[in-house]
Amino acid sequence: MAIVVGEPGVDGLGAVVDALREWQHEGTPVQLHPGDLGWFWRFGPGATAAAVRTWSRDGRVVAVGLLDGPGLVRLTTAPDVQRDEELARRLAEDLTGQGCGVPEAVEAPRNALVRDLLALEGWTAAEPWTPLRRDLAEPVEDPGVRIEVVGPERVAERTAVQRASFDGSTFTDASWRAMAAGPLYADARCLIALDERGDAVAAVTVWSAGPGRPGLLEPMGVHRDHRGRGHGRAITVAAAAALRELGSSSAVVCTPSANAGAVATYRSAGFERLPELRDRGRPPERSAQDRSDRSRTKR
Repeated sequence: MAIVVGEPGVDGLGAVVDALREWQHEGTPVQLHPGDLGWFWRFGPGATAAAVRTWSRDGRVVAVGLLDGPGLVRLTTAPDVQRDEELARRLAEDLTGQGCGVPEAVEAPRNALVRDLLALEGWTAAEPWTPLRRDLAEPVEDPGVRIEVVGPERVAERTAVQRASFDGSTFTDASWRAMAAGPLYADARCLIALDERGDAVAAVTVWSAGPGRPGLLEPMGVHRDHRGRGHGRAITVAAAAALRELGSSSAVVCTPSANAGAVATYRSAGFERLPELRDRGRPPERSAQDRSDRSRTKR
């Protein structure tokens, strides 16, 4: 049966999310998670649908890609077809051509055959990322600070911490409302940590993939004026506790390896560092040609 690539549209996103949930298992490499789509939903359902690609065979979704900005495709497959040659060749063809918007980099699970085929096509090892995991079989310790679950009355605090944590962040109250209105937020929580004065100093959003499956932290940030005081560890511990309450079997997160402070924060909160991952980067000569042929804009 031929492999068909498509755009699901808003009405088809539910099937995509169901597939991603089903593919989350303990012991598998960190991969595209339903929470990644949930966080992207801050741009609205139309933009989220436009950023998703699916590959299907015999009516079954076997691979999902998220165009996370103009330069990156975040890709994963059903666990049983990660080494499927027919699928891997079709994915490599679409990623190398213009089927996915000519990405500069591709993120895919460590064991996926498509990574090997892209390497044979000259794609190189790109930015290194560090995945981390905390097992949630046992109760999580108290974070040591006041933690609040964000509802409509605390949206402004949540979004302000986000903008003060990440340079160039465009997260607004309207963005939060769009995200919270999405179906994935039913299995998510936004948390803020408050200091002794009651000021919001750190924030995190956590996403469950369902009971007994790994949950995701995306994103976590500490206000730039309140760093170096343990707030990152506190909000991360609180995130792990929230995911355990949602039934998650573990908490996972992935951060650039160059961000040594973030890696240290997660480790201090009981997360185990997993083997480093690298995206695949488009061959330089092809990248230059693509840029000359297409105008590209950033979100």
